[in-house]
Parts: sequence; structure tokens; C-alpha cells
Amino acid sequence: MNRLTNLFGIKLPIVQAGMIWCSPWQLASAVSNSGGLGIIGAGSMYPEILDEHLSKIKLATSKPYAVNLPLLYPDIEKHVETIVKYKVPIVFTSAGNPKTYTSYLKSKGIKVVHVVSSVKFALKSQDAGVDAVVAEGFEAGGHNGREETTTLVLIPQVAKAIDIPLIAAGGIASGQAMLAAMILGADGVQIGSRFVASEESSAHPNFKKAVLSAQEGETELTLKELTPVRLIKNDFYQEIQNAYKAEASVEELRNLLGRGRAKKGMFEGDLENGELEIGQISSQLNDVLPAAQIVANILEEYHQAAAGLKGDRFTF
Repeated sequence: MNRLTNLFGIKLPIVQAGMIWCSPWQLASAVSNSGGLGIIGAGSMYPEILDEHLSKIKLATSKPYAVNLPLLYPDIEKHVETIVKYKVPIVFTSAGNPKTYTSYLKSKGIKVVHVVSSVKFALKSQDAGVDAVVAEGFEAGGHNGREETTTLVLIPQVAKAIDIPLIAAGGIASGQAMLAAMILGADGVQIGSRFVASEESSAHPNFKKAVLSAQEGETELTLKELTPVRLIKNDFYQEIQNAYKAEASVEELRNLLGRGRAKKGMFEGDLENGELEIGQISSQLNDVLPAAQIVANILEEYHQAAAGLKGDRFTF
């Protein structure tokens, strides 16, 4: 049996990323009900909102699900209390030290996964006692690693270094990419951008349209002095570039980012002044589909690609 499906008690080694402003209980439950692992993105939620989403997902699915907990966000301690209260089976931590809550969460019977962007932090996560790691390449949307290591390079390096299950992320939106990641050593994949463009995503329709219309080269990793983030190039992105040209200080960059930029862009649909976080794979996305159809498509593509490995193209 696949190590990841065995660990989580799921049918398919497909994980829907817990993206801020885009990953409500509706999306998470739809993915879990389709055989994958759905994740609620708690980073954009006040404690009472997370409480509401957890109460609703327990009614919407009997399958395993998870919560993504970015450790740099406020109200983390309250989120942890809520997670324990609802007996969430799996937590994905990110953007912080995996030692902070891993032991506590595991003492409550919760499986813990940490998101990393390097071999160094994959090993630190393993040492901290996590059950699995997500290795996220430079192509990914949202918060990302400073090293700019691509998924193609990162996955085999991490697979060689650790003993626990490995989930590949970054630039994966199809069954073909899923197969490639698993050939490189991953036990499964985490997919974000493709699920932003789903019917159940809480992304604003304007943002979904912007994702579908994004072309090659229209996203960029920036703000490394704060927390690196991949953005669609819009007016806000240009403000950041102008600040760099003016040799802005870290504090000036922080003030420019301000509060609520991600909500303004991704949740409220302000495509000029908002922060639009998405992966490079957005240039390959063409439609908004139900989450169940996305999972089914990826699975079909995976099996077709695996069968195709026996073709003439792979015979030397």
C-alpha cells in the first residue's frame, strides 16, 4: 500500500493545499469525499471562523481531512485549541519551526505534516517528529522558499535524505505531473493552484478569472525580505517593484504590504490593489471545475501517463 494513503487513511495520494482565502470547508470536504485529502486553510481565518468551518466539515464528510496552520499568522494558539476541540485528524504546519506544536499535536492523536522548501528543513522536520513532509518547489504559489529550488530538483534530494513519507508540491496540476513527482521519489502530491480554480474554492470570481487568464511569465516570486510569495503581476506587484528600485527598507516593504492585501485581492476580487497569490502552473489552467471532477481528471491522466511509459518514446 502507498505510504501516504496508509498514513492518512485515504484512497488517493492527492492532497489539496490549504490556501489562504481559497480553502473553505466546502472545498476540503469535496476533495476528501473524492478520495483525496482536503485541507481547510486556517491562515486567513479568525478563531471563530475556523470553529465554524470545522463544525461544518464534520457534517459534510466522514473521510479524513486536515487543517493548514501557517505558524507566522496571529491567533495560532487559539487555532490549535480549536483543532484539538474538534479532534482534527491531520494538521499541516508551515512558515515556521516544526518543533513548536508537533509534540503537542501528536500527544492529542493528531498526525502532523510540515511544509519545507529545502533538504535542510526536511531533516529538521523529521527530527521534530512530524509524520510526513511536503517539499514545495519554487514554482508554487503563495508563500515559498528563498532558495528558488525547483520541484524537479527538490523532490529527489529530499526523498534521498528522509525516511518518512514525502509529498511533492509546486507546479503540479495534472496526472502527468503527479506521476513525474512520484517517479522522482514522492509518495503523493499536494496541489494548490488547480483547486483555486474550482467551484468550491472561496476565491473571488475575479481572482479565478485572473488565474485562468495568466500567461507564461506573469507570476513572480518576490518580497524575500519578508516572507517570499509568488504573485500575479498587477498594480500592487508594480508598487513592490518600484519600492525595490527606490531601495526601500524592510520596514518600508512591510508597510507597503500592509494588512489585508491578500484578502483584498483573492477574496474580495480587487485585481489592481490586491495581492494575487498563485503558482506558475496557472498558465496551464483553462477552466473552473467541481473539485470532484478535478480529482477524477488527475487520476485518469495519471493512469494514462503510467500506461504510456511502455510506448516507443520510452524505448531506447
